[in-house]
Amino acid sequence: MDPVRTSVMNNRFTAIVEEASTILYRTAHTTFVKMVQDYQCALATADGEIFAFPTLSGVNVLIGLPLHAILEQIGKENLEPGDVIITNDPFATDGLVTHIMDVNLFLPIFRDGKLLALAWAFVHASDVGGAVPGSISPSFTEVFQEGIRIRPVKLYRRGELNTDVLNLFLDNCRIPDEVWGDFKAMLSAMKNMERRLNQLCDRYGVADIRTGMQEVMDYADEKARSVIATIPDGTYSFADYLEGVEDGQYTYIKTTMRIAGDQAELDFTGTDPQIAAAYNFLIGERTHPYVTLALTFYILSVEPDTPKNAGLQRPIKTMAPRGTVINADFPAAMGSRAVSSTRVFDTIIGCLNQAIPGGLTAAGAGMAGVVVVNARDPLTGKDRVSVINPICGGGGGRASLDGLEGVDSRFGSLKSVPTEAIEVETVMLMRAYRLLPDTQAAGRRRSGSALVMELENTGLSATMTVRGLNRFHFRPWGVKGGEAGRIGTVIINPGKPDERSIGKIKILALKRGDVVQMTTPAGAGFGDALEREPERVSNDVRGGLISRGKAERDYGVVFGANGIDRPATDARRAERRALRAPLPDFDFGPEREDYDRVWPDKLRTMLATEVLRHEPGIRQPLMAAVHSRLSEKRGAVDQQALKSALAEEFERLTGKVAPTTDS
Repeated sequence: MDPVRTSVMNNRFTAIVEEASTILYRTAHTTFVKMVQDYQCALATADGEIFAFPTLSGVNVLIGLPLHAILEQIGKENLEPGDVIITNDPFATDGLVTHIMDVNLFLPIFRDGKLLALAWAFVHASDVGGAVPGSISPSFTEVFQEGIRIRPVKLYRRGELNTDVLNLFLDNCRIPDEVWGDFKAMLSAMKNMERRLNQLCDRYGVADIRTGMQEVMDYADEKARSVIATIPDGTYSFADYLEGVEDGQYTYIKTTMRIAGDQAELDFTGTDPQIAAAYNFLIGERTHPYVTLALTFYILSVEPDTPKNAGLQRPIKTMAPRGTVINADFPAAMGSRAVSSTRVFDTIIGCLNQAIPGGLTAAGAGMAGVVVVNARDPLTGKDRVSVINPICGGGGGRASLDGLEGVDSRFGSLKSVPTEAIEVETVMLMRAYRLLPDTQAAGRRRSGSALVMELENTGLSATMTVRGLNRFHFRPWGVKGGEAGRIGTVIINPGKPDERSIGKIKILALKRGDVVQMTTPAGAGFGDALEREPERVSNDVRGGLISRGKAERDYGVVFGANGIDRPATDARRAERRALRAPLPDFDFGPEREDYDRVWPDKLRTMLATEVLRHEPGIRQPLMAAVHSRLSEKRGAVDQQALKSALAEEFERLTGKVAPTTDS
């Protein structure tokens, strides 16, 4: 590897994709792309490995996405100059597409008649048809409800637009003009990447460009391995729960991280089978960045100059049994897959907290609620689907820093929509969008605050969906003595006679004057709250983030007439340390602790594994029946009770004797 050439090529490649990314969002039409920035573009080798990925704009959750499935579907030999491939099909691409709202385009770049590279782009289309405006409802049970799905096909052939394919897509979309505008923004970005890459070939020669592609990925590989090598060898396991559409529905996400030298393995064996809700997704057989994200972020935090490309994924191996919620089979619904991927993110963070001396970070809010409203546009008189805003909640406290206010690190790339744009483009009035005092979880490094958003419908009627809501029952977990976080709530018409709490929003019909108040979860604390510097506590009090009562109750900080009373604070803290029990490595909160007493981790893993052994058609009803039956007993589930329940419920559901297993 030539270090000078590698550095030059990395900078050149990065400049190309950053410019293209800026072009895409500045020419996009829908709010979710041009303001929230749920889109991206990149450059890949002729074999489908991404060698340049932008990070200054757009999403960063797909660094190193393997594009091989497109080449396998279309065939390299069938690609010609001027072609553009379109798809939004997770199943035909073996997980390259993670849900059908992400419409992907691919442009082959040729040089001297030979395939040199692939330009790739995607946007989250604000509507692709389906049963609800915006195409996503957590309660959907199969992909057919979510809209039109197109396997890889040529949108352009030798530069000529295939209007039949385009019309097929747009005719099944509620906002065809806006979505076509987003498609044209992607095309502009990809054509610019094609032009810039050919300019590089003019300057440096094709041979050096091809070599540079490989070298920048090799360099990222080396950097990633150097970080992984600092993590102590061993096996680390952690589990968390995804909350379902209905109360009491909990999907178990299990991660085992194995570190051996400079390699990492992420094994998701023990995760629940796919569910009859839109929380599933598909990662296929290759290492997929959508589930390695927490480890990738850690690598980039330790080595921020690492090139962002497929080399980051090379030292990481992933294993996820087919038919699980994170490697689902057709026809699983996937619209809200960000929720389950966030819980995967949390479980890997849980493993890293065990592996890295001193720990890393507490759990963040663990969700991003994306508000979509369908209502009559006051300017055109037509129904319009609009993305209002993503809303996340405060991040978890970190080993050396407090949690971020209002946003979880998993969703740091998502931007907020200006209130002025919301109120001009939609019938919704933003009554409040603020931090909620006294919602920070205590710790040596405390969490960020919960967010409150209040929206009032000023139109005749409106339909609201909110995808991504979670952590309404199980709290974000604290680390090294840090306090567990806060759960979320949704209230309709707060302070009015018809006020009511509704939990997570599925499909909500609003009449004129109705107000929706959403309060997010907030992340957890990190470390012993009695070790937090009193000056930091005092600063939070002065800033209005916490009250004096919380400061004294959680941190043992005593205030006098002139500020902090140091002797009284020291005495109170010493008294509390003497009386309290040893601090836990993880604080899951009372709700999760109650659940774990009934369902110990070992038995919950066994339930998921045993159900997955059965045929797909019986898995979901068998899982629900066994879980409900044993949960009602309230006592701790043991292995014999679980085996008996599995056999009896299988026989009840099928009329057959359950097959025997070796477990």
